[in-house]
Amino acid sequence: MRHDSPIREFTIQALLIGLVIGTVLTAASTYLGLYAGMTVSGSIPAAIVSMGILRGMLKRGTIHENNIVQTIASAGEAVAAGIIFTVPALIITGVWTDFPFWKVSLMGLLGGLLGVLFMIPLRRVLIVEDKSLIYPEGVACARVLEAGETGGSTMRMILSALGCGLVFKSLIGLVGVFRGTAEHAWRVAGTVLYVGTDVSVALLGVGVIVGLEIGIAVLAGSAIAWVVAIPTYYALNPMPEGSAMQAAWTAWSEQIRYMGVGAMIVGGLSSMWKIRRGIAKAMKQLLSGVGRASRAVARTERDLPTVAVGSTLGLVAIGTFVLYRMVTGSVSLALIAGVVMLVASLFFVAVSSYICGLVGSSNNPISGMTICALMFSSMVLLILGMSGSAGILGTLGVASIVCCAAATGGDTSQDLKTGYLVGATPWKQQVAQFVGVLIPIFTIAPVLTLLHNAYGIGTDAPGALRAPQATLFASIAKALFGDAELPWEMVWMGVLVAVGLIILDSSLERAGSRFRAHVMPVAVGIYLPIALMVPIFLGGLISERLKNRSEAAGQNGVLIASGLIAGEAIAGILIAIPKTVATGIEVPISVFDSLGLSLAGVAVAMFLIHRFAAKDSAAN
Repeated sequence: MRHDSPIREFTIQALLIGLVIGTVLTAASTYLGLYAGMTVSGSIPAAIVSMGILRGMLKRGTIHENNIVQTIASAGEAVAAGIIFTVPALIITGVWTDFPFWKVSLMGLLGGLLGVLFMIPLRRVLIVEDKSLIYPEGVACARVLEAGETGGSTMRMILSALGCGLVFKSLIGLVGVFRGTAEHAWRVAGTVLYVGTDVSVALLGVGVIVGLEIGIAVLAGSAIAWVVAIPTYYALNPMPEGSAMQAAWTAWSEQIRYMGVGAMIVGGLSSMWKIRRGIAKAMKQLLSGVGRASRAVARTERDLPTVAVGSTLGLVAIGTFVLYRMVTGSVSLALIAGVVMLVASLFFVAVSSYICGLVGSSNNPISGMTICALMFSSMVLLILGMSGSAGILGTLGVASIVCCAAATGGDTSQDLKTGYLVGATPWKQQVAQFVGVLIPIFTIAPVLTLLHNAYGIGTDAPGALRAPQATLFASIAKALFGDAELPWEMVWMGVLVAVGLIILDSSLERAGSRFRAHVMPVAVGIYLPIALMVPIFLGGLISERLKNRSEAAGQNGVLIASGLIAGEAIAGILIAIPKTVATGIEVPISVFDSLGLSLAGVAVAMFLIHRFAAKDSAAN
């Protein structure tokens, strides 16, 4: 390919298709993150859907247009991850009573723009020059684009899976054929034992995408909490009155899950320490790019001009001050919070981009980085005498923008790697990333409001969306600025667990083991209910079998999983409408309440995912 030849790249059709797909992915990611505590990259499914539309339906389009589509489409999904991990904490702490549209949208917009802006001067050193950074999702998306100039069959596969995900979720949330969670608990020898699994094809899909290694790690974390820690806790402490199920959930929610907090803090710090030299190199490149004179370069080397980047950064800094002034009502607090946010965002965008290059977006410890940003900003505000709601608001406000910047920086780096491999024009991709942040971001606040009114966010009520990261950040903020108390002994136990995992991981690395003991996935497993982790692990088993069968089967599994995730998320949002609008209809309409039927539904879904992914690969 001649990279300097004229090409169709940033076209009107690419722009419109990217915005439509991006808006859907943003809404779906908002639901999935609140439900499962994790999101998945939207680049590959966006690229496949784009090719299905451009080449399959419209019989036109180029690989570079498809690249622009996936760049636009994945940007909003990344910002959504940053928002849902942090902003609901303001509701959980009681500082906010709803999700104000402009404040939420501006937090996402400013954080997303910072993630793109700080990544631009890092592109050459991280994407082009550093050969140790592989950017696995970016490379995978490039392969999909290069091999996917075919069209129809892959589009049908994703749409069929999307429809199945929508129907499956409807059988849970609209008509009660399946239970949302199949679980049981027993009182045994003065303690309690719990088993359970969420009945969700979206979580199976997450497992297929993240793979068996991550599936084992998160399930191991949950086993530490639910199989070891909870029974041990009740062996040493009296059990409360009530059912065994209630006792298990009480111990986990009030005590055991805070082990995950300690493990996350250690995991985040450990990840940054391991790549300290790379971070220093990235920061040096970032700072040296400011004020550099433009020069004549090939099309495939042209970034946005430094003047444009600097001017936009200035506008974002002003917008940040205005936002914090509007949120806190204090000029001094707005100035301090703005400076803290800019410094933290610059640092964590570099960290996030580097980690994504090493281990991929799925292993990027955004939660750990956000905890570090939250602790740093809280120390500054505590030194300045802030307390109560003002301190919580200032700290979580900084954390939300930093989290959005780090998530978007990681996504931008993967997209720029894809563009580098397919011969895209960097500055056009960077503009596409801006557009992808700018438009879909305005759907997040309405979706949050709809879901909160329908299900509740972070309330621990039956059927509520758990919002695990936001609940964690709310607990930390209330402990620092309010009268809440963290179970610090559990936090320190989590620190010890993480230290042990780091030692074990070093041994596994030296032994050349495929399976590792990475701290962050295990910490997430400790902090989340085991019922969420079981289907993710089962999805990892499906992924392993498909990959062992053939590369095409593994890729088909990812596409089917993406469709299932999108379908269940869209159904969850649609089902929220009759829950919040006075229709006179109570949903779900109870039809069956069978534990066996619910488990059978999961088994059938697993069988069908494997069968159709393997069948289509054989047909190809």
